[in-house]
Amino acid sequence: MRNKILVVDDSAFNRQVLIDILKDTYAVAEAGNGVEALKIVEEQMQEIAAVFLDINMPEMDGITFLKKMTERKYLGAFPVLVVTSEQSVEQVAECFEYGAVDYIRKPVNKDFIMQRLNKLLVLFEQKNDFKERLDKQTLTLQSQYRLLKQQALQLKKNQENIINILGTVVEYRNLEGRMHTTRVKGFTKILGTYMMKHYPEYELTGEKINAIAAASVLHDVGKVMLSDAILLKPGKLTKEEFEYVKSHSVKGYDIVNSLTDMLDEEYVRYGTEIVRWHHEKYDGSGYPDGLKGDEIPISAQLVSVADCFESLLSESVYKGAIPFEEAYNMILQGECGIFSYKLLECFRKAKDDMANYIKKVEKSVE
Repeated sequence: MRNKILVVDDSAFNRQVLIDILKDTYAVAEAGNGVEALKIVEEQMQEIAAVFLDINMPEMDGITFLKKMTERKYLGAFPVLVVTSEQSVEQVAECFEYGAVDYIRKPVNKDFIMQRLNKLLVLFEQKNDFKERLDKQTLTLQSQYRLLKQQALQLKKNQENIINILGTVVEYRNLEGRMHTTRVKGFTKILGTYMMKHYPEYELTGEKINAIAAASVLHDVGKVMLSDAILLKPGKLTKEEFEYVKSHSVKGYDIVNSLTDMLDEEYVRYGTEIVRWHHEKYDGSGYPDGLKGDEIPISAQLVSVADCFESLLSESVYKGAIPFEEAYNMILQGECGIFSYKLLECFRKAKDDMANYIKKVEKSVE
């Protein structure tokens, strides 16, 4: 319990005057200068209720004492009252600047001293009680925030698992290479990172790129609605059959829209953009809506390049696998349709990263 008053003054007479006023109510410690006072504070911190402080003292004056108390973060536990005959307004103001809470001019009056002290002690007790309650509430809120954050991360993980399962179903249904969606996801993330760095106008962030990459595995989810006879037909499709296969983008859009109760709004938004528009082309020649330029959401543009590139690299019922360098040049030369020049510039810069990513994926499944 704090029930001790520290009196700091180089005059023994002045100290005794204050001691006589305080001794019937409080335990009293005394110091002749700031050095002695600082030592007492360090040794009896938990007992001190208040400090009466003179300004002009040898070895360490009152202002320096206050500065030291501030540096060591001792102020705030108890009030410091300046008791002085000093007439300098600047010096008194400096005391307040460094943490003093009251100013009493000498000679002192017993009733005045006790009234000021008791009021300050009540205020400090209330302040410290409030701080203690606030600290407890802060700790509780921090704990709740950590719990909510953990729950949000787990929810996000669960949602990504749902998305990955859907992507895997499409792979097996479509007889695509078993790493197709994995590599599309990786290429999307690599390209997105370059777009974020070089073209800030798209307002991409690391968090957005991760969400787009996660949603990219849904790009062909509409194919689960197509007939095996046409989807898995070897050789060239008829015009009617090709139009039927193209419908997977709209069918996929409807499927992802139906997942609003299972997935975050962000995943649904990127998912619907990707599945509906990843076959759109920058010149408007794509499908299903013939979007042009940046009418095509950046999420769908990223996945469009990633999907085309990965499809060239992989074997399917339509063709054999194309070597990396040849596939890379086919994308740049427009043999897979027209893409944004900004995206193609990032595709050029990302060549080594994509090649290394392929090696990493291949090594992981050995």
